Amino acid sequence: MAKFSVKFDADVCKGCELCRSVCPKGLIEMSGKINSKGYSPASIEKPEECVGCTSCALVCPDGAIEITKEDE
Repeated sequence: MAKFSVKFDADVCKGCELCRSVCPKGLIEMSGKINSKGYSPASIEKPEECVGCTSCALVCPDGAIEITKEDE
């Protein structure tokens, strides 16, 4: 099974939660931390469970999410 690397740019994220609403596995949560713009950015607790669908990255209006396939 392929593994994917999921990166959220916490300083760009404005906490709109669109990514959270489209994740088929329900892996995205809002961080308890506040970024430099005063928002609670998205994060992922179990990145190893990501299926690499890229729905979150596609729906992000700020381009704050990057998903890459890891070499096995």
